[in-house]
Amino acid sequence: MNQKPSIGYAIQFALLLGLMGIAFMISSLLMGLVAAQVMNKPLLQAAADLIKPENANLARLLNTSTTFIAFFIPALVVARLASKQPLRYLGFSSRFSSRQLVLVALVTLGSLFLSGALGTLNEMIPMSDSFLKKARELENQYRSAMIGMATMRSFPDYLLSLLVIALAPAIFEEVLFRGSMQTILTGWTKNAWAGILITAVIFSAIHGSYFGFLPRLALGIILGMIFLQSGNLWLSIAMHFLNNAIVVTQMYFLTRMGKPIQQAMDESMPIWYGAIAIAILYYAFRLLKKESKQLLPIQPASEHATMD
Repeated sequence: MNQKPSIGYAIQFALLLGLMGIAFMISSLLMGLVAAQVMNKPLLQAAADLIKPENANLARLLNTSTTFIAFFIPALVVARLASKQPLRYLGFSSRFSSRQLVLVALVTLGSLFLSGALGTLNEMIPMSDSFLKKARELENQYRSAMIGMATMRSFPDYLLSLLVIALAPAIFEEVLFRGSMQTILTGWTKNAWAGILITAVIFSAIHGSYFGFLPRLALGIILGMIFLQSGNLWLSIAMHFLNNAIVVTQMYFLTRMGKPIQQAMDESMPIWYGAIAIAILYYAFRLLKKESKQLLPIQPASEHATMD
């Protein structure tokens, strides 16, 4: 992470956003055409039918392909333009300890409590009736798409869901948001916390869920802190995967018990759970920072960043 890039951070950020936009349009059209061909239906009808449970496996695979093209490839291209060692520039390193992984698991536990408390707080924020109506419509569309992809009728479906809903997004999103965007914004602003916060806001906003904005904002900040303290993108990926895998596993077992899948998607918990979360996260991050310093004596943040 401490490499000086060959092109400026502002140019990197502009390139990243531009490539993301182009890649998203291309991947959306390409995956729509694939769906229409596989399902033997018109393009618009195929897109509408993808959210149906019977098309869950196809929806998972197409969504994974879209995320790979729109997130992973732009980040890799920009990293290659900025450095002769793009994977290292993105934060990939083989240097991590088993103790770090245990602490990342503890951070994941704390983040689940925090997300639940913030989900409740998000619901309490006063908004106009017209805004809430539109937000509910978007939330229902988001949930319908997620329910379609998360439908698991067998154990093989569960394993596939772990791969394409938990692992693949964890890798592709962390490469884009922490490895690329946070690194660029940290270097551009010369402030590690600015890089983390701005990236977390974009990370949450891009999911398009108003009622999940605060939980995902917190998740983005936590993932950014893991990356900052460890200097290793694999640890951010591990935490992101654990977070996703817990939700997928919860959905699988609830549906096997005959309960509605919507119950597993409910992020709300009592607000006082946030106090438990903060205590867990404070303790876990103190230990993680200590362990990471022993493994990497040099501060892993960008050389142009400060912790002001």
